[in-house]
Amino acid sequence: MTFSRSLSELLSSSKLDLKNLENLIRIAVAEDLDGASDVTSVATIPEAQSAIAEFWSRKPGVIAGIPIACAVLEICGTTDYEIKKSDGEVVSPNNLLLIARGKTRSLLLAERTALNFMGRLSGIATLTKSWVDEVADTEVVIRDTRKTTPGLRELEKYAVRMGGGENHRFSLSDAALIKDNHVLAAGGVAEAFRLVKAKFPNISVEVEVDSLQQLREVVEAGADLVLLDNMSIEECRAAVEIVSGRAKLEASGGLILSNAHAYAKTGVDFLAVGALTHSVPVLDIGLDLRME
Repeated sequence: MTFSRSLSELLSSSKLDLKNLENLIRIAVAEDLDGASDVTSVATIPEAQSAIAEFWSRKPGVIAGIPIACAVLEICGTTDYEIKKSDGEVVSPNNLLLIARGKTRSLLLAERTALNFMGRLSGIATLTKSWVDEVADTEVVIRDTRKTTPGLRELEKYAVRMGGGENHRFSLSDAALIKDNHVLAAGGVAEAFRLVKAKFPNISVEVEVDSLQQLREVVEAGADLVLLDNMSIEECRAAVEIVSGRAKLEASGGLILSNAHAYAKTGVDFLAVGALTHSVPVLDIGLDLRME
């Protein structure tokens, strides 16, 4: 299927893969139908009946996923819609986000899948913004992790961007992150770093350390990005002094919103927050149907 030209351009400008998105939506809709039909709609709604569907915010937050909802509408047979709010916008309760006009059955077929995507992605964007706002008076950057819902990584990382965060690596192949298990297998953190640089000299390499001594070793070995694993605020502050600008530092583990500012003030460059995608509440968004 090819999305409409305007929607394709919007999705592409959002750095979303059209084919991947289409596959995700078709899987979701097929799951909803389970090989049959929407028995309630078929029984109660004349095939030719048309209606208007309005998507409304029920709670305040940051919107993400409106283009995805439009893609759901198109796949389900509705191409007449009007976007009222853009992804990344902060909304209050009872803001109109999107209006669609079409066959009632098609609108209701799209409803749950569209809301599932919008609710989750908006929840991620909203939570991300709360972290970004918490450290806004510092230079630290809020980054996500690979702790994403299987199959939804691209969309969830998109939602992080809509909330003002930045993406860490998307996959195991686009950057190296040497963790404790790699260190164990290689026989030491400095040796693990050496082996990766020898095998993949042009790839970005981040090294995870759980002690200040390991930090000293990897910085001396030439690491320019180091992940401080489960270090205290005091240890992060000491790490910044040890590195003295020779490498970028990312704090990870033990981070919660209430201590984010304290970690940011240590002088680290990044806070890695897995909770942005693995523990996020959905944002309440609803669809109201009215007859033409």
